[in-house]
Amino acid sequence: MGNQPRVVVIGAGIVGCALADELTERGWTDVTVLEQGPLFATGGSTSHAPGLVFQANPCKTMTRFAAYTAAKYRNLDLDGEWCFRQLGGLEVAGSAARWDEVKRRHGWLTSWGVESHLLGPAECVEMHPLVDVARIHGGLHIPTDGLAKPVRAAEAQARRAMARGARFLPGQRVVSIARGDGRVSAVVTEQDRFPADIVISCVGMWGPRIGALVDLDIPLVPMAHQYAKTGTLADIAGRNDERAEAGLPILRHQDGDLYFREHVDRIGIGYYGHRPMTVDPAEIRAPGQTSVMPSIEPFTAEDFRPGWEEAVSLLPALAQTEVVEGINGLFSFTSDGMPLLGEHPDLRGFWVAEAVWITHSAGVARAMAQWLVDGQPEESLHSCDLNRFESAQRSPEYVHARSSRSFIEVYDILHPLEPGQEPRPMRTSPFYEQQQELGAEFLEAAGWERPHWYAANAGLPEVEEVPARGAWASRFWSPIAGAEALVTRKRVALFDMTPLKRLEVTGPGALEFLQWLTTNQLAKKPGSVTYTLSLNAAGGVRSDLTVARLSEQRFQVGANGNLDLDWMRRQLPEDGRVQVRDITGATCCVGVWGPLARALVQSLTSTDFSHEGFRFFRNKAAFIGGVPVTAMRLSYVGELGWELYAEADQGRKLWDVLWDAGQEHGVIAAGRSAFNSLRLEKGYRSWGADMTTEHDPFEAGVGFAVRMDKDFLGRAALEGREARRKLSPLLIKDRTSVVMGSEPVHAGGAPVGYVTSAAYGYSIGESIAYAWLPSSHAVPGTPVEIEYFGEKVPAVVAEEPLFDPEMKRLRS
Repeated sequence: MGNQPRVVVIGAGIVGCALADELTERGWTDVTVLEQGPLFATGGSTSHAPGLVFQANPCKTMTRFAAYTAAKYRNLDLDGEWCFRQLGGLEVAGSAARWDEVKRRHGWLTSWGVESHLLGPAECVEMHPLVDVARIHGGLHIPTDGLAKPVRAAEAQARRAMARGARFLPGQRVVSIARGDGRVSAVVTEQDRFPADIVISCVGMWGPRIGALVDLDIPLVPMAHQYAKTGTLADIAGRNDERAEAGLPILRHQDGDLYFREHVDRIGIGYYGHRPMTVDPAEIRAPGQTSVMPSIEPFTAEDFRPGWEEAVSLLPALAQTEVVEGINGLFSFTSDGMPLLGEHPDLRGFWVAEAVWITHSAGVARAMAQWLVDGQPEESLHSCDLNRFESAQRSPEYVHARSSRSFIEVYDILHPLEPGQEPRPMRTSPFYEQQQELGAEFLEAAGWERPHWYAANAGLPEVEEVPARGAWASRFWSPIAGAEALVTRKRVALFDMTPLKRLEVTGPGALEFLQWLTTNQLAKKPGSVTYTLSLNAAGGVRSDLTVARLSEQRFQVGANGNLDLDWMRRQLPEDGRVQVRDITGATCCVGVWGPLARALVQSLTSTDFSHEGFRFFRNKAAFIGGVPVTAMRLSYVGELGWELYAEADQGRKLWDVLWDAGQEHGVIAAGRSAFNSLRLEKGYRSWGADMTTEHDPFEAGVGFAVRMDKDFLGRAALEGREARRKLSPLLIKDRTSVVMGSEPVHAGGAPVGYVTSAAYGYSIGESIAYAWLPSSHAVPGTPVEIEYFGEKVPAVVAEEPLFDPEMKRLRS
């Protein structure tokens, strides 16, 4: 393709226009944007969107997308007309629970570097006089939030792109995508054919239709969202002229599923409290096929009625007027509420940027342009990647149910551990029935039912040793989890590790393939197990992996999710000397950990499991109670033990023989909650939470897994790099203050970092939080404060590991 690939962007909504701008700014000027409708009010979601840009989000990446969007659009104009007005955002709390949530949101913004302020009720009303002071507990003010004019901002960016050489063509309905040798080659419309090296679909609610042209399921659901406008309101009449439109902050009342903005002398009201109104993408009309734009459905006044009543309650002045017009406007939802960004898994050069809201449009476009031009974006996009979903999460039934739930929960107060709802159960391990019999409390992740603790352990005396914790941290938790952690340290416990992704890499080129893709030395004899990292070209940690060499040409890779499988498949050599296969569903795994783990396992096998006969980070084939297993001596909880892998059809028997033989050793089943506490006591990292592509191995504290004396992807970027920040353990002085993650860390009266993972350390009797800090603050003994629900909780930087620093228990 050379330095100037031919790029075709499908869709001239705000995302397509922003992407053309970002690409051409980086020197890719052979860009053609095809739009089925007119320019630039295309008839899609951009054309009717009310344009509110709120930055607060629990996801750092999404907040940064929004922050960039607000900053970029603030500096745009179209023929002297504004594209963004920085009115500020005001989120009011109508309940005590929401006031606590507002404090958490203030914490997120502080963590992600966005200015915000907590306000009392009177201060909120001073800022937005229409609000009834008696209805609110307080509010959150974000000065840099504001109001975008989406169509205007789209055209302004398109003009910049065209000035650099891009072209925008209306009336070009795409009918097929030509391809050959596994790559896109052209986009075909009803009128013409456009050669292309790269195609990017930015069509929003039409995404599934374009995806179908290249055999790609784009898992989004178009839904109608109600937006209404009142008649003239005397209280704001004369405040705004037609050009300015608005002067008050954009307002959100999330307890009522409502948001508000001014339209000169009227109020616009958005409402999420109605039933999910899904639309089949195949039934969405094309521009010109209807008298109104395709993204607008008829307003259903009855659905809006509860929202109007709540709106009048919050803003009593609305009683002077009424709703005079409204729409049910279509836009896209996904099963986890996140965008869909990335490249087709099987067709090189076909990319998508779908389910993107106005709030995040420019930020997404920048990340996509960086990804395409530079090879990787600055932000970690793992939570937005098109290929993040497991196969079980891509069925139409799942996508519809979970996307509908995403709509319902868009303004809900959600706990970090809150599990998904229906459809469940979807994925269960072979031990599921035994776990149910033990009273497992299941939460869900990646479709898997994962026990977090077991009611059968309620009678353990260790339950009484577990301290109480605050109300928020007590949700989706039980003191039983603490008892399970303590018993693991004292005796032995069985952990279901089946949901962890397992890949099999085989073939004569397997070793060479894995050596290039990972940082540690894998050229070891069969029987070895190696902890290693996968980096991107910039040296960022794209995953951490456990690689077991089972034979000369066969490796088992413990991975973090479907993105690892997707990444490896993209790197496969074309000569067929390496094969990668997902074996997760065909296998299962039990972690047997604790001081008595050897006594338990050795009683069931003739294979030598002694310390001398089975060293740490080794693997062996064995029979456990007659069940063939691959045993790996490693531990993510910091205790003696093994991961025992078996075929799925042997899983039930494996659990039963371990359980029966373990009774004389006081075995218990232990869940994910105990597991998380145990791993934090040892300082073991969780990819996606503690480290991502935004961090290098040395600052993340996993530099021990990097061998600079071998060649690997990302090595050059690490040479000579100095760590300016460090992932550090903090110990919280108040035992009841168990934080949950994403909280800001302060030092010297200013925010300096943020929490990644946190848990109570039952073995050490301390509350633990890992946090990213500047190197100058990441010194053991340094006092800091964690902002938790608006309060500053004292903590101190600690030395790691916090438990068993000499590693005696692991290597016993």
